[in-house]
Amino acid sequence: MAKGRTKGGQGTPATVALTREGVAFTTHAYTHDPDAASYGEEAATVLGVPAERVFKTLLADVDGALTVAVVPVAGRLDLKALAAAVGGKRAAMADPAAAERATGYVLGGISPLGQKRRHPTVVDASVLALETVYVSAGRRGLEIELAPADLIRLTDAVTAPVGRV
Repeated sequence: MAKGRTKGGQGTPATVALTREGVAFTTHAYTHDPDAASYGEEAATVLGVPAERVFKTLLADVDGALTVAVVPVAGRLDLKALAAAVGGKRAAMADPAAAERATGYVLGGISPLGQKRRHPTVVDASVLALETVYVSAGRRGLEIELAPADLIRLTDAVTAPVGRV
């Protein structure tokens, strides 16, 4: 993978952050279908990538604090496991409007990278078995492919088994 740039010089906060850090990444653009039932599954299908390699970014409220969870689109987020991973007791999905305000991204385009504010982040442990992983680049129809170690390092994430099939 070469050090990436989004074509046309227009980057998202996620691609700008990766470029600033000198991280190797590749962007993958596709035409988003507004009728798609699942943004992540759509990306996996259109890009021809196994769903286990495409991760979705979700925000949850863990004991009153917004927490980012990054899990494969092939599964679901285990809220109890997420709470335990950050030393919390209870977790619930965050209000969508609160997630957009806190990250600076719109639903379906929330990237774990380049968010307005840093939040505790947990990446599903399955990422450790992958050479590269796909996450949202910060807008619908644009994915970033990068090494899991870079994703974990740049988000200050912990890894834990928080995704369930």
